Amino acid sequence: MLLLPLCTPSHQGHAPFMAFGISSWQSEEERKAIISDLKDTSLETLEKEKGSRISLGVWVTKAEEQAQPAKEMTVTYSSSVANATFFGFHRLLLKWKGSIYKLLYREFLVFITLYTGISVLYRFFLTGRQKRFFEKLSIYCDQYAEQIPVTFVLGFYVTLVVNRWWNQFVNLPWPDRIMFLISSNVQGQDEYGRLLRRTLMRYVNLTSLLIFRSVSTAVYKRFPTMDHVVEAAGFMTADEKKLFDKLASPHLKYWVPFIWFGNLAVKARKEGRIRDSVDLQTLMNEMNRYRSWCSLLFGYDWVGIPLVYTQVVTLAVYTFFFACLIGRQFLDPDQGYNGHELDLYIPVFTLLQFFFYAGWLKVAEQLINPFGEDDDDFETNWCIDRNLQVSLLAVDEMHMNLPKMEKDIYWNDTSARPPYTLAAADYCIPSFLGSTIEMGQVDAEFLHGEQWPWEEEKFRRQPSVLRRVKRFLSVHESSASPTKGSYSRQTTEA
Repeated sequence: MLLLPLCTPSHQGHAPFMAFGISSWQSEEERKAIISDLKDTSLETLEKEKGSRISLGVWVTKAEEQAQPAKEMTVTYSSSVANATFFGFHRLLLKWKGSIYKLLYREFLVFITLYTGISVLYRFFLTGRQKRFFEKLSIYCDQYAEQIPVTFVLGFYVTLVVNRWWNQFVNLPWPDRIMFLISSNVQGQDEYGRLLRRTLMRYVNLTSLLIFRSVSTAVYKRFPTMDHVVEAAGFMTADEKKLFDKLASPHLKYWVPFIWFGNLAVKARKEGRIRDSVDLQTLMNEMNRYRSWCSLLFGYDWVGIPLVYTQVVTLAVYTFFFACLIGRQFLDPDQGYNGHELDLYIPVFTLLQFFFYAGWLKVAEQLINPFGEDDDDFETNWCIDRNLQVSLLAVDEMHMNLPKMEKDIYWNDTSARPPYTLAAADYCIPSFLGSTIEMGQVDAEFLHGEQWPWEEEKFRRQPSVLRRVKRFLSVHESSASPTKGSYSRQTTEA
């Protein structure tokens, strides 16, 4: 979302502001229309509407110059593979955005160009003696290139990168849990209670913003300075920024809003806005959980995969294909070299091998830092927009805003079951009662006392060879009228 801020001066320690936004889901025409409307609107009109002095600065001018369709990052194709069909993945092969073709086509063209250049040099420009030397060099490179453990090194590296990428995603800071606790535990429907809840929630969002700003290039471009955080976005007031700047610390100060949150929560407990210490403890525990998510993202950004490992993998892949440029050339069939009976000009399987191995390396390159601006990187700016809007809505407008309670439609129905549409009728299935329900009826009569078979009778009724074979083959043998004497259970005589 691109913010076009119309900032107002701070008032009583709080920073009222207006930020007209251009959202990523709006079309280019809608974006330009918003900018045009802002240009045509006079400052006096805005003053009358908002009742405060507004300065329309260079931000709108820059936004107008740079107005272009919003960039979408994460590529989602879940609906395309919801059902397994014949050649179900073939539709994905035609996508360009986020595809391996988009990532690899430059390197692929370079490899083809170099291979073609060497091939043309060998075929048309080398003398006979030089060709014989090149042929020996090609056989040597082809023989020893296979000794480079590309598959092992690259596979282990990509696995490590993918696990690291997924761990960062599952630890993104989401305020949903803590906004629920703030809305339910911080009491008061007056102006001060509303201010208290919104301030607590703003500190939570400010923390994640500071973390995202330190690890994500997209967020840093949106908020390059702390002034943008204060004036444009309103995550921090002017007084809070003064306190923030007074803290002389050479380290990243993303933890400061946590301290403010804790101090304000304790103050709310003393004032009776938080009713008991259990609610306060629950709130602080959830804030610590949120802090752990933020700290983990900072740790992933600080300590990456060891550089030496990345270098080893990159050198292994590039060295292997550098050797393939010479070793996979088609040599003169008249020379009788083993494996060079055909001259196909185009190394199809070598190109496929480059596509797979180099593409594998590109996957790791894209996922090793998901806070960049690649097609599949995390949409951190969207996370900021969503978290702020949803959390303030939860602790403000939705605080004690309950719908009227009514009897549900299943009030007197003991077998409540939602209806199915015609399209979903096939999914109405009976309940699973266990696999033994399919065995059917068995002889359910109990044996008592003298009816139990004696030990010597059981030994005389040894299973036949056919029965042993069926049991070995796991064939279920059913009897239409099982007899009582067919039991072979061990007795428990005293």
